[in-house]
Amino acid sequence: MSYTIPSGTRIGHVHLKVSDIEKALGFYKDLLGFQIMQRYGSQAVFISAGNYHHHIGLNTWYSKDKTPAPKNQPGLFHTAILYPSRKELAVVLKRLLDANYPLTGFSDHGVSEAIYLDDPDGNGVELYWDKPHEQWPFDEEGNLQMVTEHLDIPSLLAELEK
Repeated sequence: MSYTIPSGTRIGHVHLKVSDIEKALGFYKDLLGFQIMQRYGSQAVFISAGNYHHHIGLNTWYSKDKTPAPKNQPGLFHTAILYPSRKELAVVLKRLLDANYPLTGFSDHGVSEAIYLDDPDGNGVELYWDKPHEQWPFDEEGNLQMVTEHLDIPSLLAELEK
């Protein structure tokens, strides 16, 4: 029997194994701006945007002081963080550029614009905003046609002037 997950279902949070809580917080809290919601001693912390109980959990239960997982092994590809507007994506891009944080890629996917980077433990991170649904690319049959094209970074940063 076929089952379709309810359309209102959302991904509530991601929980990441990190090697050092404070180093991870330097990235997620200090650079990206998440707020700490709760600490569990020195081994775990829950962080959030907008006072949600937590969007990201960080823990060292199995990973304290360990090296990053190999890129060519099964595991998490990236965590995608959705920003509410193109201007907010531009704000975080400017913060990353000002901090000289290494970025791994930029893409216009037709449905969204994205910035790619790795956190201090090598976990992939996508920062993106969704374009309005009426701008999404569909073919003649109504099938979504996502793409990976060049992101116009100067245009994105120009959002800061608006």
